[in-house]
This record gives sequence, structure tokens and C-alpha cells, in this order.
Amino acid sequence: MIDSHCHLDHDPLFTNLKQVITNSKKVGIDKILTICTTVQSFENIIKIIKVDNMIYGTFGIHPHETSNNILESSEIKKSVNDNEKIIGVGETGLDFYYNNSDKDSQITSFKNHIEAAIDLEIPLIVHSRSAENDTYSILKKYYQKKKLKILMHCFTGSKDFAHKMLSLDAMFSASGIITFKNSLDLQMTFKEIPLDKLLIETDSPFLAPVPMRGKKNEPSYIQYTLNKLADLKNINKSKLDKITTDNFNKLFF
Repeated sequence: MIDSHCHLDHDPLFTNLKQVITNSKKVGIDKILTICTTVQSFENIIKIIKVDNMIYGTFGIHPHETSNNILESSEIKKSVNDNEKIIGVGETGLDFYYNNSDKDSQITSFKNHIEAAIDLEIPLIVHSRSAENDTYSILKKYYQKKKLKILMHCFTGSKDFAHKMLSLDAMFSASGIITFKNSLDLQMTFKEIPLDKLLIETDSPFLAPVPMRGKKNEPSYIQYTLNKLADLKNINKSKLDKITTDNFNKLFF
């Protein structure tokens, strides 16, 4: 298994990192991708990826943080190029559900991240909430010009949005949300997404899956998301484990 999106720089994961890694290995996790959300957090990301060979990282500014943190694509590229274990750009995207950052700054930041990912030829990790039309239209314009590797992290969008993103050859990461009993529409959407477009993630320490709801999430809980996704796809979980692992490795390596 591979946890394609988590935040090991957040407590309690960061302060218990060795135990988190031990727990991950016990359940059969091969790789963990820890995601950057601010310039400040990148310092800890660099420290974390040096702790164990299984951990990789990304560089990017979360849409919630863009009001005071807009980087030029050249700045993003430099941070990635300086570290061989930084293998993705993001977490970037658009989030109009909350008003943590204004719309214009989010869009400017998103475009800068896209341009960096294209130049670097590495995946773009996309966060999209209450912004389906803008997310799709911006990505489509870039995709039509140059090949863009898109990963829709913690996908919770509509079925229509999923099909639009599939037209851009996007990958989709399932989080613990698919295990929630009120996520029937999302479960139906994941039933329709092709197997070769699927990854799994925890987004830990957030969004602990059933049966761990109420606890702080951690990468080892990825097994519950894998099990649920296997049920939805009507496939053996060992086979799905191999598929999602292969999908991650093809995308990032």
C-alpha cells in the first residue's frame, strides 16, 4: 500500500513520527507522500523525508494560505529541484467553501503551481472544493497546451466533475471519506472511475476512516480505505492494493 497524501508535519504525527512509521510498515505500507501546504511547513517536510527511505514529499501552497503566500513558478521549481525526494507540486488548487483566501489570489497561485508542474514534468496535487467549474476550466486550458499530470487529492466532487477530469487524464485519490455512511453519492462516483486512475490516501491526521472515526488519523489507517474501495469496485483487496501501488509508481516515478 501507498499513502499518496498525508501531513506528517502536523501533530500528533510529527511528534510521534517514529511510531507512525513503525505502524505504517506493520500494515504493509511501502511509501508515504507527505504534503507541503505553506512555505514555512516545507522546512519540516525536508526533515521528515530524511527520516526514512519510504517517505517522499511535495512543495506547494494550500489554497487556504494564498492571501499571504503567492509564489512565482520559478520559486516553486527551485524548491523542488533542490531536493530529489520532492516528487510533486502541491497541495494547490481552489477552495471557495471557506473564505480563508480570496478567489483571485487562489487562482493566481494555482496557475503558478500548474506552470511549475508542467516545466518540472511532475504531478500536480489538486485540492478542489466548491470550485468545480473554475478548477476544470483552468486545468483544461493548460492541459490542451501541454501534457499535465493531474492528481485530484481526496476527491469528493460530483460525478460530472469526475468525468470532466477524466477527459484531462486525471488520477483520483480516495480518502477515508468513502467509508462514511453519508457518502453514498461519492461511493457511486468511485464505482465509475477506472481502476487505472485510482490511488488511495489518508489525508492524515484528518478524516479518519470508519472504524477509526473520532481518532486522529494516521497512514496505517489506509487499510480501511483500501478495503472499502475494494468492496465498491468488487475486486479482491490484494489485487486493488497492487493496482493502486502500480498507479502511484507510474505517476510519480
